[in-house]
Amino acid sequence: MAKLYLQVLTAFILLNLIGCNQESPIANPPPNILFIMSDDHAYQAISAYSEQLINTPNIDRIANEGMLFTNACVTNSICAPSRAVILTGKHSHINGKVDNYFPFDTSQVTFPQILNQAGYQTAMFGKLHFGNNPKGFDQFKILPGQGTYYNPDFNTKHDGKITVEGYTTDIITEMTLDWLRNDRSADKPFFLAYLHKAPHREWLPAERHYKEYINKQFPEPESLFDDYEGRGSAAKTAEMNLLNHMNWSGDSKIYPELRNELGLPDNTGWDDNGFQREVGRLNEVQRKSWDAVYGPMNQAFKKSYPTMSKRDLMKWRFQRYMQDYLGCIAAVDEGVGKVLDYLDANGLTENTMVVYTSDQGFYLGEHGWFDKRFIYDESFKTPLMIRWPNQIDSNSTSEKMVQNLDFAQTFLDAAGIHQPADMQGESLLPLLKGDENSWTRDGVYYHYYEYPSIHMAKRHYGIVTTDYKLVHFYYDVDEWELYDRKRDPNEMKNVYSDPAYQDIITELKEQLDEMRFLYGDSEELDQQYIKEFLEKTKG
Repeated sequence: MAKLYLQVLTAFILLNLIGCNQESPIANPPPNILFIMSDDHAYQAISAYSEQLINTPNIDRIANEGMLFTNACVTNSICAPSRAVILTGKHSHINGKVDNYFPFDTSQVTFPQILNQAGYQTAMFGKLHFGNNPKGFDQFKILPGQGTYYNPDFNTKHDGKITVEGYTTDIITEMTLDWLRNDRSADKPFFLAYLHKAPHREWLPAERHYKEYINKQFPEPESLFDDYEGRGSAAKTAEMNLLNHMNWSGDSKIYPELRNELGLPDNTGWDDNGFQREVGRLNEVQRKSWDAVYGPMNQAFKKSYPTMSKRDLMKWRFQRYMQDYLGCIAAVDEGVGKVLDYLDANGLTENTMVVYTSDQGFYLGEHGWFDKRFIYDESFKTPLMIRWPNQIDSNSTSEKMVQNLDFAQTFLDAAGIHQPADMQGESLLPLLKGDENSWTRDGVYYHYYEYPSIHMAKRHYGIVTTDYKLVHFYYDVDEWELYDRKRDPNEMKNVYSDPAYQDIITELKEQLDEMRFLYGDSEELDQQYIKEFLEKTKG
């Protein structure tokens, strides 16, 4: 029996023997937990990981004063399912939220509910993207659906639906600070979810940032003009190419009337609506400032477009994308700094675990793409850094394979609360405290479901270790891919058919089968979700 099977099986048996559903007193003193998550924030766009694109000094503070994870990843790279995994500590096929069509199983117990029942004060501000109000929170103000970048609406626990004028990132930050200043109970530990909409599509920076970033130029990724040779059909048929599939108006901010004048295609069927949904939200003063910057950009593009080659257009679209995407992140970094400063100024830093992450990774032009969904690194990997003074050494790093599946157990473990036996992750506390030898996981499981749908990333599941990535694409194809992560970090060559890797493939397939069994996934479930997906999306 393979090593992986024994490790995971032993962990499951121990969890049940311990009696994880029994109540346990909170650790003394219980830590506060500040969970900061942005939406679609690529690890490449954090200077703690890479200084090529942007400087994020405030987010970096968390890594500099704590631990940076270089192999953190997700179980299913798409927004709402990722959030369901985080809240429940269970894979998508268990919590029911396999994609953005399937509803979250509201009977599932979430870790904030458990913390709240154990005496934690709980609050959430920002983007949940679940379609239902969160359970287990004393206070929440959340954006409905995707929310908007300017003058957003919020669903609130106590005040119904409200509209707040201003820039959404700044508003979410101020709501978070206001709760800390005025609503936090000094005699209780708190769990505070500070959740940003940014930098989700369609990207609108704050005025102070779009004035700056629209003039910036950014280095192109090596694979911007990837032709997908050496890969299977999944990469070749995906619809997330910057030139061919990104919206001209909603994404690149070409005015709809100019898009029509130039004969630029509506690549999605909702291009103009995307523009109107975001830019149309601006009030008169905001729109005047926005037009003063984006109007000249439109005129310059109108002048250049007739002589631009496809290569020129691809380069132009990459820069436009980065200017708005990174401009959105600049406001997030500022907000994080304000919240960290508040903790410092009010004696809360020492006993507060601070986590910064994203709901998944994102393509920033790598392979010519934007968006996420794939098991390939830019989508699969996610930023993760954790600070907890006196518990985590500053400037520490972990290369272990950890997942968003692990957050729930980590928070419960830190609070001294027994973890429910049906949670499927592992507490990160041993790693946070420098005990890497006790971390037995040597591979993680991934499963993506939403196909056929927007971006047309095929259904697939796979196993990823520090050295290899084995993927099975299914439904309308039956294709396997293997990547040597050490020799081919950009994942440009599928070596599944290479005779030199056949023993590795045999071992990885055995481990993958064991993972699917132990996590409760199967071909029967795959077929069930396909059938239900087609019923939900027909017509």
